[in-house]
Amino acid sequence: MSKSTYSRRRVLKSGALSGAALAMPTIFTASSASAFTNEPTGDTVTFGFNVPQTGAYAEEGLDELRAQELAVEHINGIGDGGMLNTFSSKALDGTGLMGKRVTFVTGDTQTKSDVARATAQSMIQKDGVIMINGGSSSGVAVAVQGLCQEAGIIFMAGLTHSNDTTGKDRKANGFRHFFNAYMSGAALAPVLGNAYGADRRAYHLTADYTWGWTQEESIVASTEALGWTTTNKVMTPVGAGDFSSYIAPVLNSGADVLILNHYGADMVNSLTQAVQFGLRDKQVNGKTFEIVVPLYSELMAAGAGANIQGVYGSMNWNWQLQDAGTQAFVRSFGEKFGFPPSNAAHTCYVQTLLYADAVARAGSFNPCAVAEALEDLEFDGMGNGPTTYRGADHQCFKDVLVMKGAESPTSAYDTLEIVEITPRAQVEYDPEHPMFTGGALGECNPGA
Repeated sequence: MSKSTYSRRRVLKSGALSGAALAMPTIFTASSASAFTNEPTGDTVTFGFNVPQTGAYAEEGLDELRAQELAVEHINGIGDGGMLNTFSSKALDGTGLMGKRVTFVTGDTQTKSDVARATAQSMIQKDGVIMINGGSSSGVAVAVQGLCQEAGIIFMAGLTHSNDTTGKDRKANGFRHFFNAYMSGAALAPVLGNAYGADRRAYHLTADYTWGWTQEESIVASTEALGWTTTNKVMTPVGAGDFSSYIAPVLNSGADVLILNHYGADMVNSLTQAVQFGLRDKQVNGKTFEIVVPLYSELMAAGAGANIQGVYGSMNWNWQLQDAGTQAFVRSFGEKFGFPPSNAAHTCYVQTLLYADAVARAGSFNPCAVAEALEDLEFDGMGNGPTTYRGADHQCFKDVLVMKGAESPTSAYDTLEIVEITPRAQVEYDPEHPMFTGGALGECNPGA
């Protein structure tokens, strides 16, 4: 069956449902005469980039925005082409997309789900975006992904690490390139076991939302499988700033490892305060006290400074990789902005190109044709080795990096070093794994 035939079948299948089930919410602008929501009619097509430009995760969001701008330039033929030169698919030729020049609008999620949903709604209703990309919070990603499913818009998730994004909250209109909490645990645990042994007592401080919950669950499962004991699990609010009241009890808990399931400025603050409390100078249970940060970013590491030295964590990608795709992206980004990109920037850049490539291969902006072009796509040349966009849950599978804070960094940009490139086979899982059940992908929604 050809892609065009399949896409028409998907649309007709949806159209066979009751009118009440398909009625577009009045907040959206798609007309009943349109084939799908925000079908482009002029000589341009608009992407929506929805990122935190203020708040606890703003640094990551602003770097995502830089990369999204760069991706649009490369799609339109501006600059050196970046990863278009190394991407295994050659459907994009730097002349725009389907005969149209790509433009974009932006929104500030403030790392708040209700705000992110409102800005995404405005992009769809007022700006006519055909795709939304971004986010540096899984709570935001889940909220915006749900909205895009309702509206008939493709959501190309940015930085979202919760298992739920492609687990219980997965949606047919949503796709995630970034790795997840389960993968962090699967990659980190063997390294932690080798470094610290099997007899450890771990204390968790965890951001109180979907990412923190699933990150904690994943790290607890992977470390307890090593033989570690979990002594405490304490939730902390996002954007708390001062974590001293949460760190003080660790001193007398009997734990000899502190696991910080925090991100962005929260991680910088909690790690810095843990070091100030003298945790890394303590001997507990006859062992040196250790700290683990399961999810790293270059921006967080730079903010934490010397406090990060020797601390293990995981990443989706890092600019120090030596493959051709990474080198091409780092060169393009560095020439434009004067410094290397973060892994948040990388995933948003890649997601923008992957969406555009799917449109070009499908020969259509119809979200169901685009979704089909992405499902079970195998590709290379994007910095993570051979990668698969699994059709069952719209999760990418690829190698994962284990990182450690560098002992002797030479700049603000090499504060992390790559300890291990964990092969994708080690982090793969069945789509019905218990950590990912509770929801269904459902059917693609073309909207109008």
